Amino acid sequence: MSTLIDFVLHIDTHLIQIVNNFGDTTYLILFAIIFIETGAVILPFLPGDSLLFAASALAANPQYHLNIWIFIFTFLAACLFGDSLNFYIGHKIGKGLSNHSLFGKLIDKDSLAKAELFFEKHGAPAIILARYMPIIRTFAPFAAAGSGFPYRKFIRNSILGCVSWVAICCAAGYFFGNLPFVQEHFSIIIIAIIVVTLIPAVVSYLKSKFASK
Repeated sequence: MSTLIDFVLHIDTHLIQIVNNFGDTTYLILFAIIFIETGAVILPFLPGDSLLFAASALAANPQYHLNIWIFIFTFLAACLFGDSLNFYIGHKIGKGLSNHSLFGKLIDKDSLAKAELFFEKHGAPAIILARYMPIIRTFAPFAAAGSGFPYRKFIRNSILGCVSWVAICCAAGYFFGNLPFVQEHFSIIIIAIIVVTLIPAVVSYLKSKFASK
């Protein structure tokens, strides 16, 4: 866990190392990270928003020879395929996975419960909103499938969420990631991004708790 925290907080430095070591394979590596963060129900803690922001900032710097459009299409494909895989898992296995003797231990049941409450409260728009919330976005497709939500409606909302999320995160990183102030306080900016994106999920969860009382 400490290694993951270090990777997130110093993601710009680690991405530079990946680019220097793997070159164009960087696109595939980042595709895998976003795909797993989105599609694997048991791994919700991989970086998402911060990764898109940092990668796009590197793409804006000509010394790294990275293409922002390849990043955009890579991230878009990763989150769309990841959402579909997650939905498929939820549809085929559903609660059985969370109650499984082995995989059940790897699933954050509290986060899953929050995602289910969030989906029940907001319905279809929750699929779009969840894309902007770390951890919740990993469980939203699973919760939607488990509730019997039709895949056609799910994928329509997933496309809207993924396109807007990738566009906003990549544009922010590309146009602002190399500003001197941002570069000097990159770790603080990353923490701020994580905190801001978690606020809606926390507020929604607290409201549901008080409402139940």
